[in-house]
Amino acid sequence: MTKKTRLGTLARRLAAPGAALALAASGTAALATNAPASDLADYHRQQVRWADCRQGPDDEPGTGLDRAGARCAQVTVPLDYSRPKGPTIKIAVSRLPATDPARRIGTIVLNHGGPGEPTLGMPLETRAHLGKAGARYDLIGLDPRFVGRSTPLDCGWPAGLWIRSAGSDRAGFDRQIAFQKDLAERCERRHGDVLPHVNTRNTARDMDIVRTVLGERRISYLGYSYGAYLGAVYAQMFPGRTDRMVLDSAGDPRRWGPRPLVGTEPPSERALRAWASWTAARHHDYGLGRTPRAVLATVDRIVQASSTRPLRVGSYTVDEHVIPYLVYGGVGSDQDQARAGFASTMRVLDEATSGATVTPNPELEGVLRFTLDGATSHLVSPAAAIMCGDGAAPRDPEVYWNDIQDSRTRHPLFGPITHNIAPCAFWPEPPREQPARIANRAAALIVSATGDTATTYRGARALHRQMTGSRLLTLRGAIAHGIYGAYGNDCVDLKVNAYLESGTLPTKGLTCRKP
Repeated sequence: MTKKTRLGTLARRLAAPGAALALAASGTAALATNAPASDLADYHRQQVRWADCRQGPDDEPGTGLDRAGARCAQVTVPLDYSRPKGPTIKIAVSRLPATDPARRIGTIVLNHGGPGEPTLGMPLETRAHLGKAGARYDLIGLDPRFVGRSTPLDCGWPAGLWIRSAGSDRAGFDRQIAFQKDLAERCERRHGDVLPHVNTRNTARDMDIVRTVLGERRISYLGYSYGAYLGAVYAQMFPGRTDRMVLDSAGDPRRWGPRPLVGTEPPSERALRAWASWTAARHHDYGLGRTPRAVLATVDRIVQASSTRPLRVGSYTVDEHVIPYLVYGGVGSDQDQARAGFASTMRVLDEATSGATVTPNPELEGVLRFTLDGATSHLVSPAAAIMCGDGAAPRDPEVYWNDIQDSRTRHPLFGPITHNIAPCAFWPEPPREQPARIANRAAALIVSATGDTATTYRGARALHRQMTGSRLLTLRGAIAHGIYGAYGNDCVDLKVNAYLESGTLPTKGLTCRKP
């Protein structure tokens, strides 16, 4: 999820399958079935026009795709698969053709995760990761429905990311109820007619229409985080139509839903302690404490200060609802650059506790813009819509408050984040179908780090058990989310590439280690 800055990592943290589905009896919809193939025949036979990808002078992904020789198209799909003769939407697709067509393996469809991250430009970076196998694949970037160029959805939120801490008391939680309710109502006003059709199962159906338009009997697949979940759902819904699948930073599909962060508290706490040790060893650089305990005390002091009075950071006011999430989002990588950026962020916030207005460092500026600025609404509202469309959330705020209070005793910093109320509690209608139950023998290589704070290693092992034809590639000793081609572990990259080139899974699970 992308893998360039914490903004991309934060987006992937939205996809952590960490909550049991809360399908209330009143909100459980009947499981919709795929439309008969005959009803979709016109979609399968459609002729698309491949053209330049660049849409304007500032379109960097499109410019890069054109330079690399890719072409782009719009594929027509039904808005509602139960009414294939009804309204339609457009799905944006890019294709970077194999450069060694004589040894071409096939087509590989890509997904960054999120949910809700645009994927159209992903073929560019992926080809660089694939090594010798890269020349043998057509690489397909596909913006999921209502994301990026695929009939985009923007709820017009006044803030960006909706994830917040519930705060320290009931008054703070009540503020969150009002905040999250407002976000849901804005989505309903703008997009109430399409929200029922925003879900993972429909995205998988769109993928299968793209497969037929590309003329492929089977497709290979590479997906990260939520993208791994999407790949598992596709393999379940369309058996026999996948070839080689890499599911990176996957979680437990049974726990995917509108409360996606529940269950991530323990690995996040371990990651925070590991960062505190790293930072204490660099006290001369950051001044946050000479011991891990002292660094953690500094973090606690910043959190407590924000509950007394919001901190002024540049043009932003950062309160007790945001500060804990900055910590939660900041500890998800053990790479030195990420840890240094987060340490710099905490140094700025520590200075802000004096009451002065401080200037954010570039790392903090980017995260605050993503979290608090309404200009990012188009990036995050599709993610909320997908989550809310995939599983019914509890509607009673007291359910969340009781869960927060219970979790607070065990996880005082992270529990009020992971259990907090969200827009899904006020979504205009419950999901129209249940999520796919994953139980298949599809071949797949599942990649997971033991210290993943977003889609936990426990969740990856659960997916491995549900996909009995899969193998698990474990990266031990690493805190990472989004590993292949992103984390910089040669062992992982070589093993994934060997599978994508040969098509042969290992006979048993594989292990790599952080150097």
